[in-house]
Amino acid sequence: MALKKYKPVTAGTRWRIGNAYAEITTDTPEKSLLENVKSTGGRNVQGRRSMRYIGGGNKKKYRVIDFKRNKKGVPAKVASIEYDPNRTAFIALLNYADGEKRYILAPNGLQVGATVLAGDAVAPELGNSLQMKHMPLGTMIHNIEMQPGQGGKLVRSAGTSAQLTNKEEKYAVLKMPSGELRKVLINCYATVGVVSNSDHNLEQAGKAGVNRWKGIRPRNRGVAMNPVDHPMGGGEGRSSGGHPRSRTGKYAKGEKTRSLHKGSNKLIIQRKDGSKLAK
Repeated sequence: MALKKYKPVTAGTRWRIGNAYAEITTDTPEKSLLENVKSTGGRNVQGRRSMRYIGGGNKKKYRVIDFKRNKKGVPAKVASIEYDPNRTAFIALLNYADGEKRYILAPNGLQVGATVLAGDAVAPELGNSLQMKHMPLGTMIHNIEMQPGQGGKLVRSAGTSAQLTNKEEKYAVLKMPSGELRKVLINCYATVGVVSNSDHNLEQAGKAGVNRWKGIRPRNRGVAMNPVDHPMGGGEGRSSGGHPRSRTGKYAKGEKTRSLHKGSNKLIIQRKDGSKLAK
């Protein structure tokens, strides 16, 4: 992926680093795979604001993505690599041999004209989707199911991938992008490859207006509010506001939020900080 540094013709472009979209092959999406997205402005069904700092933004349409990859054994040709305003990764339009069209998350290196497959007896090649029990150890994968047939839930954002490190009788052991070692049922499907747009984290907005395009309004700091509005508000002059916490009083830093008795604890071998969960 290529980044684009803007000429500093304005204050907003001086620090802006954008995406050059070198991999994108078309700017016209497939009309049959589009759905409307209703902008809420942070309001609920009564018209009252239930979420702050949301409003405005560019209009966009939702691209229906095939996370399940349940069209087994039917070869599909990559027709285009496209931008998706609803996610950080790029998407690929597949033309199946029977005439159907679907979008999938585009892995890094997938080219227009390539053929991809999904199924049990499929080679573990770039863009193919198969059960983890048929993959060799060390394979980099994304769009991983948590339950068979559920559709990919894990590792879907730009530049991410998990590594298949071990296979047990019932589980595959994955090294997640966070560094966590986790068990997932070995007959779950996953797609081979690293998610596209790997330099997404190097982009810089350059100005506050870029967030307004995304529908994000300015965020007010708690310490700048009055005591009636926020636990960190008030005080004479510039005060620290005490321990960082949310508007409802929940600690923002350091407090453990994961339940000690969560059912999936038994599937986590090692946390991202290197610690092991008590069984």
